Amino acid sequence: MGHERQNWTAAPWSDAEVLECAMVIPETADCATFAFRAPSGAWFDYQPGQFLTLELPVPGGPLMRTYTISSSPSRPLSISVTVKAQPGSIGTRWMLDHLKPGMRIKAHGPAGVFSSLRHPAEKYLFISAGSGITPMMAMTTWAWDSGAMPDITFVHAARKPSDIIFKQRLEGFAARVPGLQLCFTVEEVEPFSVWYGYRGRLSQIMLGLMAPDYLEREVFCCGPAPFMQAVRDMLVSLGYDMARYHEESFAAPQPEEVQVEVHEPASVSEVTFAGSGTSVACDGTETVLAVAKRAGLNIPSSCNFGLCGTCKVKKISGEVAMVHNGGISDDEIAEGIILACCARPQGTVVLDL
Repeated sequence: MGHERQNWTAAPWSDAEVLECAMVIPETADCATFAFRAPSGAWFDYQPGQFLTLELPVPGGPLMRTYTISSSPSRPLSISVTVKAQPGSIGTRWMLDHLKPGMRIKAHGPAGVFSSLRHPAEKYLFISAGSGITPMMAMTTWAWDSGAMPDITFVHAARKPSDIIFKQRLEGFAARVPGLQLCFTVEEVEPFSVWYGYRGRLSQIMLGLMAPDYLEREVFCCGPAPFMQAVRDMLVSLGYDMARYHEESFAAPQPEEVQVEVHEPASVSEVTFAGSGTSVACDGTETVLAVAKRAGLNIPSSCNFGLCGTCKVKKISGEVAMVHNGGISDDEIAEGIILACCARPQGTVVLDL
């Protein structure tokens, strides 16, 4: 049987073009990798560790969900996310039950600043738990494909051995290069199987055995919020330089940890959406996202607290007070980009929307 050759265009993919599901790869229980391609043959350019926001057509209306990209930009003809259903999952459950090859969905991004490329180092320590392994897989694949594998100690915690996502693929990498050391720990072992790794919750003693030179390593951490808090506490107590610690989380940060100066709202503000010619009055306390919704305009959004970057819009003129949590870079702000979910108009603001 002949195979139709996919054209590879000279242009990178942008989120103006929908993605087509190309493959669905089972990983573990209630976990699968979804590989997407651009129907035009466009290639994918991003940093390993970044994420996509998918617009999922669930019953009742589109649902925006953010997923870390588990593939590497060193393999640019497709892009993948690996998702695991949690209790109460809606979007992820829909993907696992209904998203099949050939289906097309809207996506926004890539976005995010969690990437080893932003923090070059001779030695890395990747620490993850559960589905938090996905950005670590992307960064490790990038290192493998680069042809110059750096020194990586890869620590991963799971409930049981069969829950370790990408286990065989990582072992395949580690078996062929000396620079990748894998350290798995599980809370429970499975009957009638042999487990040679660590057992129990990750601890200071365990971390010292896994990476004796942890003080020399750049640390990247991803997992459930309590897990990352425990890792931070461990590293601080061990005297680690936390300026070299980086984490990825889609949970809202603690409000008391955010200290920013917010301008007093103007008594009367107005947002003009240049593309639609609509102007909406507001008092300066509403976010741009809320004003847009009130005007019947749709700005894609997901986290709604300034972390994911899905709701970026271009500000043509005017001032906003913006309290964000890392979903936008200083360069983007300098170019007039704002996050609609956490930007409040101060006077008259004109947006390119």
